[in-house]
Formats: sequence, structure tokens, C-alpha cells
Amino acid sequence: MNITILLKQHVGGLCKAIVTEGQEVKRGELIAIPDGLGSNIHSSVSGKIKRIEEDRVIIEADEKQSSKYVKIKVYDDYLESVKAAGVVGSGGAGFPTYIKLNVNLENGYVIANCVECESALHHNIKLLEDNPEIVIKGIKYAMKITKAPKAYIAIKEKNTKAIDSIKGCLSGADDIEIKKLKDIYPMGEERAIIHAIFDKWLEPTQLPLEANCVVLNAETLSNITRAIENRKPVIDKDITVVGKIKGGNKAHVLFQVPIGMPIANLIEKCGGIDGEYGEIIIGGPYTGKAEDINNAFVTKMSGGSIVTIPFPKYEGPVGLLVCACGANEERLRDIAEKMGAEVVGVVECKNVIDVRGAKKCKTPGDCPGQAQKIMSLKKNGAKRVIISNCSDCSNTVMCCAPKIGVPVYHHTDHVFRTLDYPLTRRLSL
Repeated sequence: MNITILLKQHVGGLCKAIVTEGQEVKRGELIAIPDGLGSNIHSSVSGKIKRIEEDRVIIEADEKQSSKYVKIKVYDDYLESVKAAGVVGSGGAGFPTYIKLNVNLENGYVIANCVECESALHHNIKLLEDNPEIVIKGIKYAMKITKAPKAYIAIKEKNTKAIDSIKGCLSGADDIEIKKLKDIYPMGEERAIIHAIFDKWLEPTQLPLEANCVVLNAETLSNITRAIENRKPVIDKDITVVGKIKGGNKAHVLFQVPIGMPIANLIEKCGGIDGEYGEIIIGGPYTGKAEDINNAFVTKMSGGSIVTIPFPKYEGPVGLLVCACGANEERLRDIAEKMGAEVVGVVECKNVIDVRGAKKCKTPGDCPGQAQKIMSLKKNGAKRVIISNCSDCSNTVMCCAPKIGVPVYHHTDHVFRTLDYPLTRRLSL
């Protein structure tokens, strides 16, 4: 079997391959290094380098594989272990963790982002239910590295089993505190978490460091523990496979899948696709992207693989309401095209601003009314609207659009209908 290791699995540019075609490599061996901002990349299997392309290294895996791996060097400095292991933000952001941790937080906080913001993904919560200790150890290492005296574990209050497991590992420690959050999207966004904990909004241009915080995803914290205690590089990934799969639409949580594994293999392992389908989404329902199943591979940032039902057909004029918290305009146009619709207007949520070429929300999860935007789309001839808004913003849309006779399609609808989840509409809180 071929394993495809992408050379960009992080914020920054492509890494530089340091192996050659035909070379034998071992699981855990360093195969690419940063060329600027980036993070080390290691082979997840033992085998032979079959081909090196501009953006990937393709490895022909040996038939027999071992769970053993080439360990990173022994370092006295925890931060150097994190750097050598190639730890990045595994929640989807992919920012190199050694850079994020290279700060002094003597009067600050480490925040463990255990929210698992995307509702179709379950591997972070399952990890916390089954093995909270590996995450809590990661929190303690992050506190030691940054000198932070206090940590918070941010988690949705609905995840009672995970919360009980965490409490059982804290042993009355008063320097790590659980903070229970509402079950709304995008509560896992860094600034939304900081607001929920400290009742303070950072500006879209500000980083958590300006609130004296470092925010780290649960799986990222587990990788910090593995790097320091086991000298293990990031060669495996936790992932959720869910959707239109034979045997039902319940979530399949797969722990420590080799990076570079074809997504198609994981879907087959979980039963295979059940008949006709709409999309293969890599990531979560809100921020994931539709991918060709034959060109989708596990990376350090992969969160989920979702097989959806086909899109409903609507061969009419639609307007697009773009939100910084969800799908961008390109994704909404893709959905409109798959529905057979004609796009007659595009507007942005009132809370969107441009920050260095990226769309950011002023106050994610706490949104203004959208009546003016919906009226504008209707004036342009839209008979329906496709939106990508967060829970609160979708609530404001649903307060006005139906009243003026404009049906709403949220870009997550085909995912949530696949999974029998409530649609993103009026808030019930």
C-alpha cells in the first residue's frame, strides 16, 4: 500500500524533503524539514520512498508494520522535544506548537481547548473519556514550558462523561480548572473560549497571547506528552469517520491512524460507503472541505471524514450569506453549483472584517441581526439563501428570512440530515 505524506501539514510553506527516491525509511524517521515557518515531518510507516513530488512524498509501505518507531533525540528542554517531534495544532489550525509555547506566561494561563467545536467530530471527547491523563499531562508540560501558574480546560457542559473522567485525574489540583461551555458553534474558536472564561473579547487582530493565554487543542496536548515522555514524533492521528456508511451513520472513532493513510481506506475499514453519496468532507461540517476520495489523505490536521447524502436540487436563483465562522464564498458557490442553483448575489455577515487577507468575525458566536443582508439578497432576485453562519447568526437569519418569504439552506444541512442531527436554525437555548 502507498502512503502519501503531504509536505504542508501546518501553517507556513512546504517542507523540504531530505530523503531520495528508492531510499528505505523506518517508521518515525525524519523525512522533511521546514523551509521557513513549518514543522518537522516524519514517516508514519516503514518502507521505500517510491516518489517525491513538489508537495508530497509517496512511500511504498512494507507489508509487515510494527508499532515501534524511530525516537526523537533526548532533550533536556521540553520545548526542543516538542519542536523535534513536529507537533502542530491538530484541531485544524496547524500552527507549529513549539512557536506557540515559546513564551513566558508567569502571570498567565494555558487553556486546553477540549470543546470539539464541530458537532460531527468525536475523537477528542472520546480520548478524554478513555484516557484523560495523557491530555492533563500535556497541560502540565505546557504550564512548565510557559511558566503559566494556572490552566483551564474548556469543554462543552453536555460532555458529562468526559468531564467526570477529567475530574478523576485532577486529584483536587487547584491550578487546573474545568470551564463548562454552552453547546453552540463556534464555541471552540480561541477568542470565543477566552470570552467565555474571562468575559473579555479580543479584537480580531489580537492573538490569545494578548490575553496572557496560550490555547492548545486536546490532541495537540496528547502529542506534547508523547513527544516528551515517549520521544514519539507526530506520525499518527486521531480521526472521526461518520456519515453514509454501511452499518449506520454513527461515528467511528479511530485512534492513532498513520499519517498519509488514504481516507478511502479508513472509510472501507468502517464499512464502506452505503450507495449513492453527495460529498466526502475532510474536517467538520462547518469548516471542512469537499475532497476527491482518491486524493484525500490523513494529515496532522485532519479531524474527520464525513460521507454525506446527495444534495437537494434547486434550479433557481440563490443568494449567498458568507460568515467568517463557517464556509467561505468559494465553498458556498460550490454547494450552489452542486444543487443546480444560480447565484444572483453575495453578501457578508455584518460581523465580518478583513485581517491581513483573512476573514475574521468580530465576536464569534455573538452576532448582530442580518435582516438588511437578507433584504439585499432578495432585492437582487434571490428566491432562497444559502448561509454559512454560526449558531447565533443563523438564529438571527431565521428571525427575518422566513417572514419575507425567503427559504434558508445552511451549508451544513446535507451533513446534519445525513447524521440525523438538528439543523442549524433557531437556537433552543
